[in-house]
Amino acid sequence: MAYEHILLEEADGIATLTINRPQALNALHIGVIEEMIHAVDKLRDEGTARVLLMTGAGRGFSSGADLAGGGAGGGSRGDGPIDAGKVLETHFNPLLERLFALPIPFITAVNGPAAGAGCSYALAGDIVIAGRSAYFLQAFVNIGLVPDVGSTWLLPRLAGRARAQAMMMLGERISAEQALDWGMVYKVVDDADLMTEARAVATKLAKGPTKAYALIRQGIRACMDTTLSEGLMVERRNQLHAGRTADFAEGVMAFLQKRPANFQGK
Repeated sequence: MAYEHILLEEADGIATLTINRPQALNALHIGVIEEMIHAVDKLRDEGTARVLLMTGAGRGFSSGADLAGGGAGGGSRGDGPIDAGKVLETHFNPLLERLFALPIPFITAVNGPAAGAGCSYALAGDIVIAGRSAYFLQAFVNIGLVPDVGSTWLLPRLAGRARAQAMMMLGERISAEQALDWGMVYKVVDDADLMTEARAVATKLAKGPTKAYALIRQGIRACMDTTLSEGLMVERRNQLHAGRTADFAEGVMAFLQKRPANFQGK
């Protein structure tokens, strides 16, 4: 598939996916989402990348759904009311679920605005690094809609119910520094250093125990909605799988030999 709206590059185990509509602040329409889904499926199926880094071209991560270009709604008016959630079911939500299900770490480098669906995809990263100019916005109330693409699931878990609810109901911008204070992002850096910092983190992860990373990201999500006893069982199952990897054997041997581990992601 030839990409028109995104860029996908892979080198040294790092796949970089760039939303590439800078003239529209990387607004998301169906064509963009379809290309992103294809790219994520490609990374999953080919299995050569050991980390995914996502960012936006130009001065913004993503301004959210492209209201002028078919990014919202998705249902035909016909003789009945529009179904403003149809495109979520067919495009936006499947992409989010694919990102969460990836067997490799997922980093987001957030530059400028991350609004609406763009906010959801930005905050879905396992590690979120923001430039100082970045901000996060849930502005759905301004057009009479509700937050979507996982926002009402994700944001309360990151920032707490009170902050998430105020952010959604007031439609206020949350600066990068405020997002750091609220626990929404891992780190804030100068804009000029954003991609350098994000690639440094990606490089470290690309050299790490990939299968253990996958179990960590799956385990955290599972344990967020379980009891302690259920969470302990999740850890028990994941440790069984991690303990059977070649990377575990290499990690133990490297520790005993007092040398850096040479993980292969196997």
